[in-house]
Amino acid sequence: MNTARLWRQGRDQLAAWLPVLVMMLFALGSWWLVRSAPRFGPEGGGPPPSAEPDYFMREFSVRSFDADGRLKSEIVGSEGQHFPLTDTLEVQQPRIRSYDEQGNPTVATARRAVAKGDGSEAELFDNARVVREAVTRPRGGDLPRMEFLGAYLHAFIDEDRVSSDKPVELRRGADVFTGDRFSYDDRSGVAVLTGQVRGVLQPRR
Repeated sequence: MNTARLWRQGRDQLAAWLPVLVMMLFALGSWWLVRSAPRFGPEGGGPPPSAEPDYFMREFSVRSFDADGRLKSEIVGSEGQHFPLTDTLEVQQPRIRSYDEQGNPTVATARRAVAKGDGSEAELFDNARVVREAVTRPRGGDLPRMEFLGAYLHAFIDEDRVSSDKPVELRRGADVFTGDRFSYDDRSGVAVLTGQVRGVLQPRR
């Protein structure tokens, strides 16, 4: 009799807890499905960035500063529009001024430019021109004025570099060089021209 009574009590308790156990198993299964399902779109569930510009500017100036608050670069333009998909700023009639660690400026101009949102790079199109005036290095030695001209120039502002895969004219002081492609590193002072390279060297006085 005791065994039968215990069996009935166990069965009754199991019947009472069965719905709860089923709900727990269902909840665990739903959680696993949510965790395992592929995710689409950006993190946070927000809408994907648009390919259309999200804001426009006229007669504007955008400045970038380093961690110490020193002015690193400034972009001035007649018109500008920002594209959130690529985080780039397209500028009409740009004038870009960047500064090295000693505060020496380099100025870039063109008819149009596409700059990264953080100001680290800028692509210059149509009548592109980059000028670095003559400077004296902290460790000694004078560097002549450098000027680059071409239909396209790519300025890496944070790295003090300029390059192009299009024909470029390079003016170093009174000397003039041309080439099909070129790169220049202002930190090392080395310019590399490739393709059909020509140069005119003026006599030193």
